[in-house]
Amino acid sequence: MIRALFPATFDPIHNGHIDIVNRSTKLFDEIVVAVYDRPLKTLLFSPEERMALVEETFKGKPKITVTGYTGLTVEYCQEVGAQVIVRGLRVFSDFEFEFRMALANHELVPEVETIALITSMEHTFLSSTTVREIASLGGDVSTMVPTHVVQALKDKFLSMEEEGSDFATNALRD
Repeated sequence: MIRALFPATFDPIHNGHIDIVNRSTKLFDEIVVAVYDRPLKTLLFSPEERMALVEETFKGKPKITVTGYTGLTVEYCQEVGAQVIVRGLRVFSDFEFEFRMALANHELVPEVETIALITSMEHTFLSSTTVREIASLGGDVSTMVPTHVVQALKDKFLSMEEEGSDFATNALRD
């Protein structure tokens, strides 16, 4: 049995992530979708909220399990018995980052391989950052994320607005 790990922050999960996971189920016996809890970036959703969104997304899919983790991804692979890390590549700049990360992971734990899947063309523009920014400005992200994520984004930004927080960035405001 080959178990693959698909790690990300999923802040929030979007259709590009879902596509990579679903395609991975054709290649591997089990996919562990691993929600990283403490990346070096600002997050919109808490680890618990991100886990819940990812779990809802893959509910009822027996080859897919969802878990949270902390620490080094390759060490977590060893912990859950994953032989492969699955990554998605959208654009050329992703390749350089993923290439260096795969080499570093291989240096740390040579038994764990990294497999990169090229994103489907309709998802090349998608990133969690793009989804967050569009949603924060009231844009329609319903073609980018599942329905339950659309609602979670609306609820999150409404509560932030009520608290007086401002997430919107200048990048999409112009």
